[in-house]
Amino acid sequence: MKLFDYAASANCYKVRLLLAQLGVEYERVAVDIFGGDTLTDEFAAINPARTTPVLEDPPGTFLQESNAILLHLARRTPYLPDDPQVYRWLFYEQADVVPTMGGLRFRLITGRLRPDDPDAHRRRAGSYEVLELHDRHLARRAFFVGDAYSVADIGIYGYVHVAHEAGLDLSTYAAVRAWLTRVQEQPGYMNDLEPYPPNSSAGAGRSIYD
Repeated sequence: MKLFDYAASANCYKVRLLLAQLGVEYERVAVDIFGGDTLTDEFAAINPARTTPVLEDPPGTFLQESNAILLHLARRTPYLPDDPQVYRWLFYEQADVVPTMGGLRFRLITGRLRPDDPDAHRRRAGSYEVLELHDRHLARRAFFVGDAYSVADIGIYGYVHVAHEAGLDLSTYAAVRAWLTRVQEQPGYMNDLEPYPPNSSAGAGRSIYD
C-alpha cells in the first residue's frame, strides 16, 4: 500500500491519522505540490485532478479523494459504523468545512488572501456558521455519529483542529473544544501535520493553485 501525500495538507493528514490508528503499514510517497510534482504527466496518470492524497491499494489501483480513502480503509473496522450519517458528515466536511475554514487557513498562511479581504470575511463568516452547527450537534453527543469515534470525526477533525491557524476563535464553542480533546484521547492518535513550507507562498512555486 502506498500513500501519495503532502505533509502540510489536512486532507492528507486525515488519511495518515486513520492509518496510524488502524496500525496499517504503508509506504509514504511525498508529493511536493508547490514544487510542480502534481503538474507532471506521471502524476496525472494516477490522479487527473492533480490533487493529494492518492492511495495505491492494491498495486496499480489508485483511489483519489481523502474521504473516499477513509471509507475504503475503514471497511470492516469499528471506524465505519453501519449508519448512513457517516456519509452525511463526510460529504458535509468537503462541501462546507473545507471551503470555509480549510480554504481560509490555506489562503491566509500562504498569502493568497489578507485578513481584511472580502473573500476572507466571507470564508470566516462561513467558518463560524459551520462551528455553530458543530457545537449544537456535539452538545448532545460525544462524537458525530452514534456514541463512538469514526471516520466522520476524523474527516472533520482534520480541519477543525487547526481552525486557530485561520484566525478563528473557538472559545465560545465549548462542545467543539471538548470533542477535540476526546479525539486526541483516542488510541493511536497522532498529529504529524506540518507547516506550509516557503514554496507554498503565492508566486513562490508551481502548482494548480498558481
